[in-house]
Amino acid sequence: MTQTPANVQQLMRGDRLMLSSSDDNVMLEQIQGTHSPDGREVDVRSLLRIVEDIFKRTTPSINTIAALGIQPRTKALEDKTYQASFIGIPEALALDQISCHLTCQCSGSGGALANTISILKMLSNYSWDAKLVLALSAFALNYGEFWLVAQNYTSNQLAKSMAILRQLLEILEHSSILKPNFDAINNLIKVMLDITRCIVEFREITAKYKTTDIAALSMALEHIPIAVYWTTRSVVACASQIVGLTGLGHALTVLTTEASELLTLTHKVSNMHSNLATQLAMCNKHIDERKQIEAFQNLKNLFDMTHDDNMRILRELIYPRDDQQPLVDGATKRRVNIDVLRRKNVLLLISDLDMLQEEPILERIYKVVSQIPIKQESQYEVVWLPILDPDFPWTETRQKQFEKLQATMPWYSVHHPSLIERAVIKYIKVVWNFRKKPILVVIDPQGRLANTNALHMLRIWGSMAFPFTSTREDALWKQETWRLELLVNDIDPTILSWIAEGRYICIYGGDDIEWIRKLTTTTRGIAKATGISLGMIYVGKSNPKDLVTINTETICVEELSHYLKDMTSVMYFWVRIESMWQSKMQLGINVENDSVMQEIMTLLSFDGSEGGWALLSRGSSEIVRAKGSTFLNCLMQYDVWKELAQLKGIVPAIRDHLTKLQTPHRCNRIVLPGTAGRTPERVVCSECGRTMEKFIMYQCCNE
Repeated sequence: MTQTPANVQQLMRGDRLMLSSSDDNVMLEQIQGTHSPDGREVDVRSLLRIVEDIFKRTTPSINTIAALGIQPRTKALEDKTYQASFIGIPEALALDQISCHLTCQCSGSGGALANTISILKMLSNYSWDAKLVLALSAFALNYGEFWLVAQNYTSNQLAKSMAILRQLLEILEHSSILKPNFDAINNLIKVMLDITRCIVEFREITAKYKTTDIAALSMALEHIPIAVYWTTRSVVACASQIVGLTGLGHALTVLTTEASELLTLTHKVSNMHSNLATQLAMCNKHIDERKQIEAFQNLKNLFDMTHDDNMRILRELIYPRDDQQPLVDGATKRRVNIDVLRRKNVLLLISDLDMLQEEPILERIYKVVSQIPIKQESQYEVVWLPILDPDFPWTETRQKQFEKLQATMPWYSVHHPSLIERAVIKYIKVVWNFRKKPILVVIDPQGRLANTNALHMLRIWGSMAFPFTSTREDALWKQETWRLELLVNDIDPTILSWIAEGRYICIYGGDDIEWIRKLTTTTRGIAKATGISLGMIYVGKSNPKDLVTINTETICVEELSHYLKDMTSVMYFWVRIESMWQSKMQLGINVENDSVMQEIMTLLSFDGSEGGWALLSRGSSEIVRAKGSTFLNCLMQYDVWKELAQLKGIVPAIRDHLTKLQTPHRCNRIVLPGTAGRTPERVVCSECGRTMEKFIMYQCCNE
């Protein structure tokens, strides 16, 4: 048996609340009998704004009437958007007819039900929302006239004369007794306006969407007739109070009794509004989700289309409307239009607000872009798109964090994260695989996607990555081999000078200081015994904790070897290796058929496993590497392979001896940067070729 969805169950509970009275069920058929719409249109929103304005200006306390005096003309005319043309002749006649009925009939003996049905019959040709707004308008006409006289009688002779004829002076004499009546009227007016706005919004939704497509909408439409009835009946009750007040012909006790009726109606209409508002929220949520799906699909389709320039794509990504300048120029700090990017190569730097905690990415990008050939430099622009969770509350702390980061941008940036549409955020996360770590998306002058993340190739090759396209990335990898220059790049110039000198170079990492002492001592001993020129450098770990900092200080004090100058350099060394993996994955290359990828995976597995590791190279491409304990054991058995080293060379001799030392069943562990983009479902070991078991690790920081 199928289960009823939770939201539908909630709607059904609302049904029972709204139709809890058996009278409502009985009268529903009678109410529906008054409804015979002929398709005539009414500018309901404009009329409702006038009604709201009247009620807003007629809600002062009875105790302040005498002190109000005449209202300044500027306040009465402050909203210049009102025009009389939106009220047609039929509507004007209906207003007069209902207004007269409210004045003449509601205080009679016809009863609230009969008077309410009479008004609904007068409005039979209108839609439910128009009926309600017209009924409220008629009451607002009477109520507004009542208060216009009451508020101005002390300063205007005409108002004073009318007040005398309407016996309003009696109200002032009984202000303390009548205060509960006016409070009750004002409270009921508030809930009448609330439910009217709700019903008007439902009408606007039905004009755009099929009721069968949205469960909450179809259920709400069933409730609207009875809600219109009770709101109109509340209008009748309020009108009856005002008619009684203007004459005071009835006993004050009768008015007090009628005030209690207003309280009952307020409670009933308020409950109806609460249920309709719940259904309206569900409708809007459903509609918003549908809009986001459509906008997301439209954006996907847009990238499949051919364009004359990049404007349409960039407008959809950054800000689609023309009501404000969405970009800030990093050089001048002034706001500018998207047109400044027309027919240029645009590098979209996409990140959250934690980018300053990463490696100095802004400095890297600035350095690379500044090295673009002068003839091409003006054709490239960088734009920062801050991508944040739109459901996460925007606080003053986040605003300051955003402003601080934006101030460091030498390029363009979006004026505020809220300008970026939800569908764009979803597209960037789903299609471009943005999670948390920054990405650099390249859009060419024709709006075509040139690279979903050029940040990897920028880290690996620097300015050689120009023009940052996927085609260029693929070409660079085809030219590349596993060599020391690829591994270290310009992170430490000392290493490049060692390569140029033809030295033997040992690069090592890990966090075990005792192993480091043994490794450096043993390696230097072999270098002295063989007479080779040796350079050693410590590169720490990919998550440089305090222990790596302590180890670096120890290496410095004890002069064990060279080391990277700071933790930023240590981090960048490993970030580049991760970028190599990401870049290869982005191009569809895997470890099974690519030797460079195998070496990348091996280094990542060394870093992810316990203990240290070491790599020995002569020159650029003669390289051997192993885990820390295995590598150290090999070096400590120098006497076993030293004769082979004299015949084949030190690096080949170590490689051969390592093969003998490695056990057939060894365990490798690799930590892949899953938040940086594509994480494969299947990864094979770079050494034995077996499929590695997959685990998930969550890490909040490097400490």
